[in-house]
Amino acid sequence: MPIGVIAIIYESRPNVTIDAGVLTVKAGNAVVLRGGKEALSTNSRLAAMLSRALSGASVAPAAATFIENPDREVIQILKRHPEALDLIIPRGGGSLKEALAGSAVPLLPHFDGICHTYVDRAADLMMAEEICFNAKCSRPSVCNAMETMLVHREIAPAFLPAIAARLSRAGVEIRGDERVVELVPGARRATEADWDTEYLDLILSIKVVDSLDEAIGFIARHGSGLADAIVTSDREAAARFEREVDSATVYVNASTRFTDGFEFGFGAETGISTNRLHARGPMGLRELTTYKYVIHGAGQVRV
Repeated sequence: MPIGVIAIIYESRPNVTIDAGVLTVKAGNAVVLRGGKEALSTNSRLAAMLSRALSGASVAPAAATFIENPDREVIQILKRHPEALDLIIPRGGGSLKEALAGSAVPLLPHFDGICHTYVDRAADLMMAEEICFNAKCSRPSVCNAMETMLVHREIAPAFLPAIAARLSRAGVEIRGDERVVELVPGARRATEADWDTEYLDLILSIKVVDSLDEAIGFIARHGSGLADAIVTSDREAAARFEREVDSATVYVNASTRFTDGFEFGFGAETGISTNRLHARGPMGLRELTTYKYVIHGAGQVRV
């Protein structure tokens, strides 16, 4: 069953206007779209095309409504009206999270993507280099890009100089702890704020850890619950990482960049949920529905 009326609040990318608008209506919902000021004109044109397409398919054009006003006050109005909205799906960063604090309407959040890759002491270092380079450099501006790399101390002297040189050639600025700065020429000393920052840029924080326990604990403190990876040939270490890292997607020997609705076979996506209820991870059509139980009887009564 459809959820009802869903408001989708997003920033920048105008493809969200079509992806989110079409998927939400396809699942039987009505949608209220509120994009950011960065792509207001493009979003408005795309939304008008969507309304015309709905009208041409004998669907009420108001089933997909675009809010032309990009002011943040609109968010404050939306979040106060649970009688009009059944769900808000926010796609944005920390400032959007703050704006929706105390929402009276249920949220299915897609906020920060502070993704980690932990290179274990039992990692294949060539594999680890390819995975980490892809996770950071293939598209650094998206939420599933690696923002922090954790490296076991036993392999740090062999692994860090090689991966750091490759990252530097690609224009990545490296910020690290004391041990990283010693091993990587030109690395800047990371601050505490770096461990909690989603850069969305060619910047990478690196920390050397003494154990798998330390890596898992670090991710629990600083991760956003979206996507985290371990590179290892140790099955026991991989199993512990899978079990104990509480993220929507957890990878063993693969890049975090696969956290995406299309890559998961869902088609276009409405976002990637970091929630623990209803939907988690990449969201497609199924995640825009809920349940209804219909029971046909022939006079049965409960004893």
